[in-house]
Amino acid sequence: MPPSMRWAAHLARDRRRSAHTVRAYRGTAERLVAFLQRHRGAPVDEDALRRVDAGELRAFLAHRRGEGVGNASAARELSAVRGFLAWLGAEPPRLKGPRVRKGVPRPVAPDEVVALADAVSDAAAEAWIGRRDWAVLLLLYGAGLRIGEAVGLAGDALPLGETLVVTGKRAKTRIVPLLPQVRVAIEAYAESVPYALDRDAPLFRGAKGGALSPGVVRRAVQRARAQLGLSERATPHALRHSFATHLLGRGADLRQLQELLGHASLSSTQIYTAVDAAHLLDVYRNAHPRA
Repeated sequence: MPPSMRWAAHLARDRRRSAHTVRAYRGTAERLVAFLQRHRGAPVDEDALRRVDAGELRAFLAHRRGEGVGNASAARELSAVRGFLAWLGAEPPRLKGPRVRKGVPRPVAPDEVVALADAVSDAAAEAWIGRRDWAVLLLLYGAGLRIGEAVGLAGDALPLGETLVVTGKRAKTRIVPLLPQVRVAIEAYAESVPYALDRDAPLFRGAKGGALSPGVVRRAVQRARAQLGLSERATPHALRHSFATHLLGRGADLRQLQELLGHASLSSTQIYTAVDAAHLLDVYRNAHPRA
């Protein structure tokens, strides 16, 4: 089995990385091996990979940049390569990655969240699908779930209480509070869905009874935001950003927010302080007589 496939199996089994991450990292490893074979003009085995030097990594990144990869993607490629080489037992060459400017998430205003969820629900082909979409979007905004976490809920979440156990990245679980409106929305969906919601089966179902795909939700949101004239930044993930930003604006502590969002480190949560500062600056510029 090629080392890239064994590394992917290790990431999935031992590191509990998501399927998306495993595919991305395996792809990087395969691209590195293919590049080195062309670069060296010879087959590349594990011993050869352990001897990769900084010049070859720079050449690999330059090749990827020539293919149109931006700074953020190039930085992710470099991180994946380092992990791959370290897993092989090599000491990855010291190489400074491209500078990545962290973007500030753009929150969606509360009234726009409601309008967006309404439009998605109204456009559904059947009433139960409309209730499903309404419930999923309220989970993202009202509880701060990732789209994958929401569609990954199982029937054992029912009956609902005041909190919900969510399985996030790397199979980590956390407890999030459920607002009454969110609880009512999920219960209304559960009462109308035409499929049995067994404890081990997906809670949110697709039109044909299988697990609801995140892509279905994203496409529905895309159509609705075009209809409403909202920004392209009004995505399902933006609803999670909005949850975080609005809580922070109401005085939530960063540590509390970190727990609610399921972030592994506080640095992931601290980006929302920039969001709040950006909002205050907008208010200042629009309202202050000397701005």
